[in-house]
Amino acid sequence: MKSTSFLLFPGLAILGLSACGVSSLIPHRELPLPADWKNAAAFPVASPSRDLARWWKRFDDPTLNRVISDALANSPDVASASARIRESRAQRNAAAASLFPSLSGSANTSTSESKNDGFGKNSSTSNSAGLSASWEVDLFGKNRSSVEAAAATVGASEENFHSVQAALASEIAIAYTNLRVDEASLETLHRTLKTREETNQLAQWRTQSGEADSLESSQSLSSLEQARAAVPSLEQSIGQARNLLALLSGKTPGSLDGLLSSGKKSIPNPARNLAVGIPADTIRQRPDVRVAGYQLLAAAANIRATDAERFPSLSLSGSLGLNTVGAGRLFNPESAATGIAAGITSPIFDAGRIRANIEASSASEEQTYQTYRSTVLTALSEVEDALIACRRTTERLEILEKATAAAREADTLARQNYQAGVTDILTVLESQRSLLGLEDSLFNVRASRTIAYIQLYKALGGGWSSGS
Repeated sequence: MKSTSFLLFPGLAILGLSACGVSSLIPHRELPLPADWKNAAAFPVASPSRDLARWWKRFDDPTLNRVISDALANSPDVASASARIRESRAQRNAAAASLFPSLSGSANTSTSESKNDGFGKNSSTSNSAGLSASWEVDLFGKNRSSVEAAAATVGASEENFHSVQAALASEIAIAYTNLRVDEASLETLHRTLKTREETNQLAQWRTQSGEADSLESSQSLSSLEQARAAVPSLEQSIGQARNLLALLSGKTPGSLDGLLSSGKKSIPNPARNLAVGIPADTIRQRPDVRVAGYQLLAAAANIRATDAERFPSLSLSGSLGLNTVGAGRLFNPESAATGIAAGITSPIFDAGRIRANIEASSASEEQTYQTYRSTVLTALSEVEDALIACRRTTERLEILEKATAAAREADTLARQNYQAGVTDILTVLESQRSLLGLEDSLFNVRASRTIAYIQLYKALGGGWSSGS
């Protein structure tokens, strides 16, 4: 398999993170990535896209599309992630305020009284007003680095929002698929019950006519009741699956029952031409990789902010004051007083505090880098696992479809032979059990194939399709 090298921050620039204007203090490190997917044979290749809706439309299930769309609009998790974006933006704006001067104003009025020799009182009123300004000149980029770290945190929160959306859509699609599997199994079970009721009726007639003993009718009745016992369990699973979908959509239990009961109830079937991309597309697409990249940028900016504490800082301050007796002379130029001051402070001895903080920030950045590296490797592994699952479940599905078709034919022949008196009841019951088991397996494998494509969607960071 071909391989290529992935430079950490050039890769982050590919992600669109270079707009933050942050450069790392860590030397460029290479992340070796495969040039293509090991298990992507027969899958078309596509360019990345953020349109989540297009992926689900390829499942040809309007109800699923509607449930996902409503959930993305109403989910508390999505709303919470959106609020985190607003919070991080506000914190970035607060950090950016440190780059500008601050201005404050004040106004005071005071009255004093004193006794005179004529036993009277003298009173005087003084008024004052003032403006003061201060500014810490960012000589060595400490404040700018703090702003850059806050800006990277904004990017991370935005990508976390996309991650929440993708995870929610995937979770809903899996729950929806499981619901349709249970519904299909219940429908098949009802058909099986009808067939077993007919077989049981026939066995009773044979017993009454003396063609068979009571053991035959007891065996057919036992098989019928065993099938009936599975109905409540499936109905329970269906009800709980509907409640789960309502919960994921941010709605009360039962709110989606009408929607879920409308339209077709078949298991979602993903199109065979759903496309995948090259590893670089995954790096570009996955929100968790982008979150880790932004976190690394924030860590690099924090190192620079900590390192800047070693250097002197320059502060400028100025004031304009007015102080008079009597409000009428408050704005008289003669009552004005001004002052300008500049100060430089520099650390001389701090017992190693700054150096320790730099070492701590450097270790934190190393941890963040390793987290980023682990996230990239996890992304590659998850895509490969999903591709394997898509391929193997498709192969198994084709085999089970043939086996189920043969079991249906065998069941029909067994019942015909039993009616003709050619075979016994055990052969019929065994063919019915075999058919029901294969039909359940068929539904489960169809669900597994659909879920494999859902996991592929999530592993690719949102999903895209060829030609869309």
